[in-house]
Amino acid sequence: MVNASAARRETQLKLKTSQEYRQAGFASVGSLIVTLVLLLGSYDWETQAIKPYVWMACAIYGIFTLLQVLLTLLVRRDIMVRGEIHSVTRALGYVQILSLISGNIFLVPAAFQLIRKHKSPEYTLAVYTLLTQIAVIAVSAINLYKPYVADTFLTGMFILLAVTVFHLLVVVLTAKFVRRRQVPRRLVWVAYPLLLTSLTGNLFALALGIILLIRIRNRDNPAVAGWEDVLERLTRNTTAMLGMLFIVFLFSISVCSYVTFDYGMAVDNNYSLILQPPSLAYPLGTDNFGRCLFTRIIFGARISLIVGVMSTILPLFLGGALGAISGYYGRYTDNIIMRVLDVLYAIPGILLAIAIIAAFGANTVNLILALSVGAIPTYARTMRASVLQVSTYEYVDAARAFGSSNAAVIFKHIVPNSLAPMIVKSTLTIGGAVISTSSLSFLGLGIEPHIPEWGNILKLGSTYLETNSYLAIFPGLAIIALVLSFNFLGDGLRDALDPKMD
Repeated sequence: MVNASAARRETQLKLKTSQEYRQAGFASVGSLIVTLVLLLGSYDWETQAIKPYVWMACAIYGIFTLLQVLLTLLVRRDIMVRGEIHSVTRALGYVQILSLISGNIFLVPAAFQLIRKHKSPEYTLAVYTLLTQIAVIAVSAINLYKPYVADTFLTGMFILLAVTVFHLLVVVLTAKFVRRRQVPRRLVWVAYPLLLTSLTGNLFALALGIILLIRIRNRDNPAVAGWEDVLERLTRNTTAMLGMLFIVFLFSISVCSYVTFDYGMAVDNNYSLILQPPSLAYPLGTDNFGRCLFTRIIFGARISLIVGVMSTILPLFLGGALGAISGYYGRYTDNIIMRVLDVLYAIPGILLAIAIIAAFGANTVNLILALSVGAIPTYARTMRASVLQVSTYEYVDAARAFGSSNAAVIFKHIVPNSLAPMIVKSTLTIGGAVISTSSLSFLGLGIEPHIPEWGNILKLGSTYLETNSYLAIFPGLAIIALVLSFNFLGDGLRDALDPKMD
């Protein structure tokens, strides 16, 4: 009786900790939600007819969703009965990879997760590199239905397809040759082209190329081994990786849109296409000036990402430097710096941003500076707390005993070991910066009205909520998705940087 109970608990623990089962369940739920949304969208309530192309997409999503639910049940049964996933069940993952044709970001990672029993972080990054590239091609290919496309469209699509084939080869090579903390030296010739393909904005390719080079050249370095554990914990986190996938996809499509999208369709008025409903040519419809809403949202991602990231990087460095100096020197230096920052912290950030923009004008640079100033005190406090703790460690005393200068002790020993909380905080606050950017633009105090930006688009769409609600729904969903993605990534980094989470 005791042995049966212990075996049952062990089986439940295996099921709970199974990465394949967790990701399969997550994919089933996410894909089911998307299928239901498509099902509701396939019916035109005005004409009381079914939209053919939406219904077809719904049917394709539904078929692959049912297959994913079946795979989830099979994975659960295998773990409960056999204690491991059967090879036949893993082979079904190859069938599920066909869900690429539907562009379902929930199902494809789960399929790649299932087909490999032993997964290295490099393999996971290679898979997400490939998925990002495929998503960029799929979104760019929608322009084929438009009356005209950019002059560089065909050239750009050809380059993207060639890069995708190379990324598929990288997935195969990492699956075959890379094992846990073992990277063959011959893959150095894969790492350099990966760095080159990151010019498409694919940050997964950049990260994978750098990681391969570091592991090849620093195999026995203890510091590298410590970051390998962080990377492994992060790549096992499904929600964090999906959040990163959306962020990297937006960054990549923002870069590739220079050659695959026509900027004129986002800014030029076309009064013959005013307030057109969603269609194949205009997937998200057109606004009251006849501009393509889909194109405007794609180009608007640039502003949201640039302002969100830059308004986080500036206070990260400035606040981090002030916090490090304050925490290390203490006494009078600490008192002066922190009291000045307390005064700044007492002013609400959004009101300070409004005041700065009202005084110096509304443009992108002023918006970044306005959002950055108000965030400096929070970063300074976070760094100060970390420095106060790290300063008491023995290796800091050893560095002082060997005659290292104060600057060397701070920036070579203390700051590098205090970065983890700052990294987590920065990823969590980028989402807040995106919301602040959109809020100020919505109020008319952010980006200039004629420039495509999600806040501007949302403000314009809010006046048509009763008649053309899609003008506000789609940019609102884009803002929600980006903020959620940064929050998921921040939570994943927090767990990955905490060794107690193992």
